[in-house]
Amino acid sequence: MATSTKTLSQPILLLWILVGWAGFLLLPWYLVDGGLFSDQWLVDGYPFDKNYAPAVFLITQGEKLWLAPLLIPLVMPLFALKREKSDPLYAKILILTGAIGFSWLIIQGFSIGIRGWNYDWLSSLFGKLDGRQFGMGYGGLFLASSFLFLLTQGIAARGAINGDVFVVGAIGFVIAIVGAFVFLPIVNMLMSAFITEDGSYSFLVFAGKFFDDRLWGLSCLIGPGRCGVAWNSLFLAVCVGFLTTVLGLIFALVVTRSGFKYRRAVRALTILPIITPPFVIGLALILMFGLSGSITQFFSELFGLQPTRWLYGLPGVMIAQVLAYTPIAFLVLIGVVEGVSPSMEEAAQTLRASRWQVFKTVSLPLMRPGLANAFLLGFIESMADFGNPLILGGNFDVLSTEIFFAIVGAQYDQGRAAVLAIVLLGFTLTAFFAQRKWLGKKSYTTVSGKGDSGVHPLMPSGLAIPVLVIAAIWSTFTLTIYGMIIYGSMVKLWGVDNTLTFKHYVTAFSVRVTEKGWQWTGSAWDSFWTTIQIATIAAPLTAAVGLITAYLLTRQSFRGKNAFEFGTMLSFAIPGTVIGVSYILAFNVPPIELTGTGAILVISFIFRNMPVGVRAGIASMSQLDKSLDESSLTLGANSWQTFRKIILPLLKPAILAALVYSFVRAMTAISAVIFLVSAKYDMATSYIIGRVENNDYGLAIAYSTTLIFVMLLAVGILQLLVGRTKIGRRESAAREKS
Repeated sequence: MATSTKTLSQPILLLWILVGWAGFLLLPWYLVDGGLFSDQWLVDGYPFDKNYAPAVFLITQGEKLWLAPLLIPLVMPLFALKREKSDPLYAKILILTGAIGFSWLIIQGFSIGIRGWNYDWLSSLFGKLDGRQFGMGYGGLFLASSFLFLLTQGIAARGAINGDVFVVGAIGFVIAIVGAFVFLPIVNMLMSAFITEDGSYSFLVFAGKFFDDRLWGLSCLIGPGRCGVAWNSLFLAVCVGFLTTVLGLIFALVVTRSGFKYRRAVRALTILPIITPPFVIGLALILMFGLSGSITQFFSELFGLQPTRWLYGLPGVMIAQVLAYTPIAFLVLIGVVEGVSPSMEEAAQTLRASRWQVFKTVSLPLMRPGLANAFLLGFIESMADFGNPLILGGNFDVLSTEIFFAIVGAQYDQGRAAVLAIVLLGFTLTAFFAQRKWLGKKSYTTVSGKGDSGVHPLMPSGLAIPVLVIAAIWSTFTLTIYGMIIYGSMVKLWGVDNTLTFKHYVTAFSVRVTEKGWQWTGSAWDSFWTTIQIATIAAPLTAAVGLITAYLLTRQSFRGKNAFEFGTMLSFAIPGTVIGVSYILAFNVPPIELTGTGAILVISFIFRNMPVGVRAGIASMSQLDKSLDESSLTLGANSWQTFRKIILPLLKPAILAALVYSFVRAMTAISAVIFLVSAKYDMATSYIIGRVENNDYGLAIAYSTTLIFVMLLAVGILQLLVGRTKIGRRESAAREKS
């Protein structure tokens, strides 16, 4: 093992030295027009144009002289090339190189902004700075990566984690990206809540906005006034979390603990809301229960009633969110309900316990983690939901929409948006920690390495009847909603002219064949292809970061592991609305200037969905015996080879699960996207929201319906690739007989 590590150390060191020099000598130092995905700089004045010049060209032209000190840490690692890894100077040189280089990049990046010095004391100390700084581009990215991995190689050479270069590098990489794209935006958002109009900081400014009556008012309890948006959001989220958990448990029991013949259909039904943009269900509810809705008009004519706007407010938003997020609770609970050991339930029955006693005293307590996770997911999703409150909220204001209007409205109050985001983050983190506290350190393990040939008992009849009735009613309601979505996309003007037509599809997705070839003339094509591109880029990156993090958490032991895990899971508890606001505030200025680019959308999706990849990887790796790793290392492989050739091939289901989830969520996300889209990078959900705001419901629903079928196709293909794992002998035998 020692020989293998020694052999690899010098080529890896040389690689990162070359990466650093390439960033300094060859690549544009600052972000080019069009963002990281643009290649226009290659034919547009590179390398002499100041907008595309590498750092060395800028320095030789007398520009950006603050980059010149980077030459020192660039040269330093060359002295380590001829030294053995066991030489104490080898580790010291690399650690100093990484620490000095990375620190200087951070210092100069945050000290110099778009108007020169960012801090008055620097202007007083060094005088006025001629010139400004842009966001970091390819050159800065390459050099920062070089310094980071030279630092981790030096730490590994000191003996950290048995001198494993791959593991130490992976830990450093995850810490760096989580720090840059999770902690930095959140801290920046927290600080912006204290900024005054003259740029200074004041707690009184924060307190004035935090204790605003519009946020915490309780006038609704004592009169006709409104409650504050914080209480509205909290009450709505608690109700949605509770209802989605109950309904998710009901469907999980129907699938696993009943003799219902159409269980596969129930499973298929749960996929639909997950692959549907969240606000589309709100549109369908308007088609049914709005002033011109079919059901509203039917009862109005039948009983001579005056149509009302009862749907717009708390009832409509709650119904839409419960419809949208119940399937997520079901997917969490189905695995937990199936995971309860049949042997434990059979043991209780052997002791003459009734079915109801078995369910109440054995099965239900063991489902506690799933119930807590399902409630937390419903709570957070409700808090973060932007589309449904925007469409159905009426006078019922919630935090997510208030944040949006504080940023994009006429008031443009970043401080208020930051305060509202802090309140929203406080609610979700409180729920996150309350869930962990409620679960405590009790063990809920019921499945060991031994086979379990038991069969789950059916529900007691007193429970089965109401469960099946509720499931049937809710399933019928859900199917009706989706029927209305499809039907609503094919009528000219809902409630006015119900003539069937494909006009909306033609407007959105028309294609013409001309002498110049295919012309994508539909108004929705630009946002559609952008969405596909962004989701396709984000999905594999999300899966990769998530699985590497899972590997570190399950296979390695190191100091600060608990803090490391919390940091990687923090984005799970941060609503998309907060991520959107924090990214706008943090990445609108140097050193990471990404606003308006496609990269900021990709990055937001990666860190919003990364915890799913982490949890999928942890669940799968926990089932792999560590002796597999040990055998590979004993035979001379290093950790990277073991991870790539032994572990990854056994994680195919987890990899594809992470890919499916991240791709679908990138296609249907709205809460963070609405803040980050630009004219060049407009996403499908943002386009649909724009159509809704213009009362063009037909086109919005047609586009949404198209997205649903695209998602179904993508999920179906990926499920065929994944297949299904068969671990139960009785179930397999039953299938063979059938």
